[in-house]
Amino acid sequence: MVMGRRVCGLLSICVNKVSLKLLTYWRLGLINLWRVAWYRLTVKIGLNPVRRLQATIPQGPFFRINSQLKEKPRGKALTDLDSIHLFGHYPFSLNRNLPPDWFLSPFNQKKVSTGDREWWQISDFGLDVGDIKQVWELSRFDWVIKLAQRTSLGDAKSHEQLELWLQDWIEKNPPYQGVNWKCGQEASIRVLHLIVAARILECLEPTERGLTELVHLHLQRIAPTLSYAMAQDNNHGTSEATAMYVGGLFLERHGVQKGGDWAYLGRKWLQNRVNRLIEDDGSFSQYSVNYHRLMLDTLCLAELGRQWFNDESFSQNLYKKAQAATEWLAILVDPETGDVPNIGANDGARLTPLLSTDYRDFRPTVILAYTLFYRAIPSKFAIDPLSSFELLDWLGLAMPPTDIDLPSCKNFDDGGFTVLSNANAKVVIRYPRFKFRPGQNDLLHVDFWLERENLLRDAGSFSYNCDEPWLSYFPSVAAHNTIQFDEREQMPRVSRFLLGAWPATRSVHLNYAGSKNSFYCSYADAWETFHKRKVTLSESLLEIIDNIAGFKETAISRYRLSPQRTWVIKDNEISDGEHLIRITADVPIADIRLVTGWESRYYFKKTQLPVLEVEMHQQGSLTMEYYWAL
Repeated sequence: MVMGRRVCGLLSICVNKVSLKLLTYWRLGLINLWRVAWYRLTVKIGLNPVRRLQATIPQGPFFRINSQLKEKPRGKALTDLDSIHLFGHYPFSLNRNLPPDWFLSPFNQKKVSTGDREWWQISDFGLDVGDIKQVWELSRFDWVIKLAQRTSLGDAKSHEQLELWLQDWIEKNPPYQGVNWKCGQEASIRVLHLIVAARILECLEPTERGLTELVHLHLQRIAPTLSYAMAQDNNHGTSEATAMYVGGLFLERHGVQKGGDWAYLGRKWLQNRVNRLIEDDGSFSQYSVNYHRLMLDTLCLAELGRQWFNDESFSQNLYKKAQAATEWLAILVDPETGDVPNIGANDGARLTPLLSTDYRDFRPTVILAYTLFYRAIPSKFAIDPLSSFELLDWLGLAMPPTDIDLPSCKNFDDGGFTVLSNANAKVVIRYPRFKFRPGQNDLLHVDFWLERENLLRDAGSFSYNCDEPWLSYFPSVAAHNTIQFDEREQMPRVSRFLLGAWPATRSVHLNYAGSKNSFYCSYADAWETFHKRKVTLSESLLEIIDNIAGFKETAISRYRLSPQRTWVIKDNEISDGEHLIRITADVPIADIRLVTGWESRYYFKKTQLPVLEVEMHQQGSLTMEYYWAL
């Protein structure tokens, strides 16, 4: 009889897991599932055109020197352009003659060896190097833009280096062979960077045959897998559509027969993706601040390409949603540093690296997007005239007026984000509104900023393919400022990049009242555990009240604190001498402790930080008060 109950229990667990997967796949959409399944099947059996792609290796020169180059941004020294930063953080010197090893990780010095295999024969995760993004990073062609900038400033050696490295890259990565051809989005980023470089050197027209052939063979790689990219409902679709559009316009201008067809296809899919993936309030499908920037950079490049090649305007809907997405990002950006909450997946991606600003400085994207889609800039971003505005100079754009005001508080309900702010403090709250798949267990996460300091913070991503415990830790509930119930995740993991049992917010209420603003919402998870959180921000106090019920044994509330401060616990208070956190509850608190946690502000880099944990064994109400004006 005992054995029978165990068998029934195991069967129930199996049935539940199968049901969870089926429900999650259903929510991804039948059309998307069909696109992925059909793509994989046709590649496997040889029907997909990617199995038949052929191209010769282009020969340089790729970029011609325009003797009539216009004056470039004043004060820009060549020493500012002597390196690129891998994942936005790790400097990689460009002051070398020999090209890098395109298959060697600059991080762990491991090398990918795929021989002469076609890209579709190579495993996604079975490579000895670990996270394949380590190898892909140099093949995104950030260095093409930097060397083009140096060339435009009169450095002839940089032009020689640019030609040498491009020729070496295409010879070491012959068309469609090896790991650097595996991802259509990586190929798309290369296309966009090549065309931006040609614009910097003012050689979009006329251009060298080598560049035309290089762009052509990249679009040949991207086109057959567009349907798969669209099925992801993320930045792969926007990036690849933009590369097809801008690259197609470039090829059409230079007499390539397929160029016009590819431009039409890219334009169609770009407008489709904007309509589907960007909500009316500007929220993006990936629920990530950095991927939102990547999407917005992509839209900017599409609009720039349209202008450069004198194509007709996009639909009014695209411009309307681009404006909403621009404001979404601007409200989250600190105007003095450009920093943002580290919410959502963050893989170090940044397009148009034309400046020497820090990777976490989001102001260049905000200023470029406002220039293109509003023709004006919010007044609070006018304090950054000597860095971000140089981006406009490099792209041949005039600085617009600074006469737009931004709201201090706003609810982006389509995507599940709320921003509360006052004169010197800002709170960002993440809550479940899942039209698209979530990537992290961050339900009711709270990010708190006082002026330029991030006091309660998110963990970031670190790496998408690394050893445990890091692979599980960074997307987990333990890596966010929220509550974990019964030592499980808020949403169970179905696969490496897919979470299941997406909950929905039960109630949302906002009260914007000048110096005292509040927000509350609640949800119940798949185990019928209930969590309601009310957040109130006033002039010198952040108050968070949690009402919890339905858990079996434990509830652990976590607050990830600033590592720049030294925190000490005394009874139910935590202080560093300037700031004070007080914890109270209407039921007994089992424990209050400080533990060591981790964060990753830059991809592939992790550092420690203190984490306040409050453990409860009974349902009830828990209050956290954060005072900063002692």
